[in-house]
Amino acid sequence: MTKKTKKTIIWSVSIVLAAVIGYGIYYAVSFYDGLHSLQKSGESSPFRELEKVDAKAPAPPEWEGTETVNILLMGVDARGFEEGEIPRSDSMLVASIDPVAKKMHLFSILRDTYVEIPGYDRNRINTAITHGPNTAMKAVGDLLGIPVQYYVYTDFQGFMKLVDSVGGVDFYVEKDMNYSSKADKNEYDIELKEGMQHLDGNAALQYVRFRYDAMGDFTRTERQRELLKAVAKKMQTTTSIMKLPEILKSVSPYIDTNLDVEDMWKLANVAYKSKMSGSEQVPPMKLLKEETIGGAAVLTVGNPDTLKQYIQDIMNPPVPDPETEGSESTESDPASSSSDSIATPSTTTDRN
Repeated sequence: MTKKTKKTIIWSVSIVLAAVIGYGIYYAVSFYDGLHSLQKSGESSPFRELEKVDAKAPAPPEWEGTETVNILLMGVDARGFEEGEIPRSDSMLVASIDPVAKKMHLFSILRDTYVEIPGYDRNRINTAITHGPNTAMKAVGDLLGIPVQYYVYTDFQGFMKLVDSVGGVDFYVEKDMNYSSKADKNEYDIELKEGMQHLDGNAALQYVRFRYDAMGDFTRTERQRELLKAVAKKMQTTTSIMKLPEILKSVSPYIDTNLDVEDMWKLANVAYKSKMSGSEQVPPMKLLKEETIGGAAVLTVGNPDTLKQYIQDIMNPPVPDPETEGSESTESDPASSSSDSIATPSTTTDRN
């Protein structure tokens, strides 16, 4: 090998290394800036008009990094609202992540659930966000019996941008879905065909919005959880990870959160290494009561303490005793005959 050839190789390798290091720095800086931009403050915050009102709500407990962290995900339909106005939540989900066991649970909350809104009267839980994110986190935490430390808030546009940013998702649509509204100038009509298909942002939004069937919001919340799991799985692919700065830049204008960059980074690492253990509707069907209060149809919880225990049993399943498991299985369980009893937690609870 000649001296000139050696120099050429050295220069080539140096250029490649410089390019890799340069891209790494660019990626890190872009990624940091993208994460930082998700947390809004001052005039850029969608809750700027509510900051003084929301201040009276108890602040959520801080996450130390080892205990289970619970994040309230809220999607709203902001059509027809003035800037600064906060619409009711169209969807509410809680992502629960256990950093020690490396497992995740996804709970979707029925928006007509009638609860105590901290600092206000009883109302549907989807009204809590109109009083600010702290109030919404406290209302959801009180319902589930768990601390809710963080929130992520977005609207239709943010959801569509996220799905488009990851290149869409391959998803099975279980039936034909059709809905048309002249009131919306047909802008948000729903027209999906049954079968496996590639959903872009617009089609994905149609899927999670559809509730015009016999079970209405009950089946819609299940669809929302399933599609979110598909999006989360797509986010874990190498291609999506490499595109994270671009993805964050695309969705940032439509998202607000109280997560800071350090916690986002820690949670991203935990979530990437964790597996989805299940997804549930809250409250489950067997604990729901349909009532009319103030002329409005709402859903009330038959026994709030039973609901809280139900959540705990899902997140921390009891370990069976091998010595007594066989004998106990043949005996009747007094609790199972109670009107407040619930089915064994499973990923199909909301289908019961």
